[in-house]
Amino acid sequence: MKLDIAELLKKEARDRNSFDELSLERPDPLVVAKKYNDEYIALICALFAYGNAKLIVKFLSSLDFSLLDNQQDISMKHYYRFQSNQDVIEFFKTMRLLKDSISIEKKFCEGYTKNSNVMDGLSSIISYMYDLNPYRSRGYEFLIGKIPTCKTNSPYKRWHMYLRWMVRHDNLDMGLWSSVSKKNLLVPLDTHTFKVGQKLGLIRRKSYDFKAVLELTESFREIDLNDPVKFDFALYRIGQEKLIKDSIN
Repeated sequence: MKLDIAELLKKEARDRNSFDELSLERPDPLVVAKKYNDEYIALICALFAYGNAKLIVKFLSSLDFSLLDNQQDISMKHYYRFQSNQDVIEFFKTMRLLKDSISIEKKFCEGYTKNSNVMDGLSSIISYMYDLNPYRSRGYEFLIGKIPTCKTNSPYKRWHMYLRWMVRHDNLDMGLWSSVSKKNLLVPLDTHTFKVGQKLGLIRRKSYDFKAVLELTESFREIDLNDPVKFDFALYRIGQEKLIKDSIN
């Protein structure tokens, strides 16, 4: 890795480590998640975090998260992109059942602890969520995602973003969990950061998939072995603010 790229990422990670980076003018689902500082609400925010950032924040801000804490029938009129109104209702039912039964961290660690593998942890929590509610639809299953296996090829961007929020603790990430090491986290790669990573020489792979996640995570580990994912938000902003040209000249 070029030294100037590593230094750029270090500088951007330092400079971006501020809650001022999150606002309605610079929207991010973390704005809503941090307002509640709750692992269940944060998961809802993370799993709906696909599409236009402003629309994501607008949708999340319209949700009544108090529905997770009462036993009344869940009645709402919400739909979001691939999710119908019924998908959203059923997802809230699943989240309420999850909150009533176990900590997300505890269920995640049932899979994670043996080999310190976050994908094993995701298999544990995702399979458990499907067991809680028999409802199925394309939109509902897109929201939660497939249960990871050894043949997994999906980047699992939204889930890895959630883990970043829960495990890391700084002025951006909440650090609500204590049982998972940040050195084991994987980058929450989306198509945007994938292209930026390619342009910076951090990713050589041409396909946007799980192997690209591993490749970018290894590139970050060359800079900081113990906290590689701290460069994720910085990489996102570098691309968003078109700083790439300046960084490679």
